[in-house]
Amino acid sequence: MSASKQVAVIGAGPAGLMAAEVVSATGVAVTVYERMPSVGRKLLMAGRGGLNLTHSEDYARFVTRYGDANPRLRHALDAFPPSALVAWADGLGQQTFVGSSGRVFPKAMKTSPLLRAWLARLDRQGVKIRTRSEWLGWDGDALRIRCAEGREDRVFADAVVLALGGASWPRLGSNGAWAAVLQSRGVDVAKLQPANCGFTIAWSESFQRFAGNPLKNIALGFEGQTSRGDAVIARYGIEGGAVYALSAQLRDAIAGNGCAVLSIDLRPNLSPAELVRKLSQPQGSQSLTNYLRKAVHLSPPEINLLREVHGASLGRDASALPQQIKSLKLTLTAPQSLDRAISTAGGVSFASLDENLMLKSMPGVFVAGEMLDWEAPTGGYLLQACFATGVAAAKGALNWLGK
Repeated sequence: MSASKQVAVIGAGPAGLMAAEVVSATGVAVTVYERMPSVGRKLLMAGRGGLNLTHSEDYARFVTRYGDANPRLRHALDAFPPSALVAWADGLGQQTFVGSSGRVFPKAMKTSPLLRAWLARLDRQGVKIRTRSEWLGWDGDALRIRCAEGREDRVFADAVVLALGGASWPRLGSNGAWAAVLQSRGVDVAKLQPANCGFTIAWSESFQRFAGNPLKNIALGFEGQTSRGDAVIARYGIEGGAVYALSAQLRDAIAGNGCAVLSIDLRPNLSPAELVRKLSQPQGSQSLTNYLRKAVHLSPPEINLLREVHGASLGRDASALPQQIKSLKLTLTAPQSLDRAISTAGGVSFASLDENLMLKSMPGVFVAGEMLDWEAPTGGYLLQACFATGVAAAKGALNWLGK
């Protein structure tokens, strides 16, 4: 393939950098344009507590995590599944391991060693990265790029890969401004909404002192969907991995009904009968707090959550307490805003794209990553789809250049 071909990649997150790697590996010249002063800012933030690259669960189960978007993402995921992502990281000298939850991490845990090795590979492949270069749209067939000096350049490319991210964590670079630009060009863009987010609860002032405390090993339920794991009490309400797994259903229910009632089982590992047995012991002179702490090992935040919800109706014996512990009802009134969400729902509709992730209305322009209309829970699913669609868009661009 001719080295004179030029591909522009807009956005230097995981999807954009992966697209740049795949295209440049064939000898095609690639320039990546990034609005921020450095690349991979959201990727670095995601790896602060350990970079969760993907998940090791059975692939048939894995793809269901993308919900309604599964059929539309399936081609990209099948072509670049979790095993391929693990092999790619290993090729960068970043061996991985599977955690107790099935999540896959680099052994170094941090993002920075992987990102350094990746950037070195891109440099060897001739990829040029221009930071502080903001894409503004098009002027005819040319890309409009505003440089750090304030100058606006017109850039011509034989193919373009858009990988601008969603609209969560905007201070890291993904602000969703691209939506209006694409809509003005006739592209269908579903409304950008918060995903993997916390939710507002009208806590009493006294309960807000427990903000920051975890609720460990709980089970959440909403409209037949369940999630097990941890949550965190926030001053505004509740957040955490177990909540994020249900955030799409909760968000949509609030949009339709004004609120959503989330059920919490504080002791999912104990059956109702076991709870009854443990709580049938005489309380004696113990306070209810000490009784619950000793009998079923409830933490102070959990006990006070029971008081917050049930108030004077909180049971004091085995006739009511087991049910209250296993079915605590919280009324959620709003999702947190996009700038507080981990990821974004909505984006470029798959109906606007062909099988190569090329915009039907804009031949030669491909879309990858969180810009696309899909969402998934945390646990490695977000990054996996970003990497996979980056590969798919790059292959689509190469097919386009080969015509």
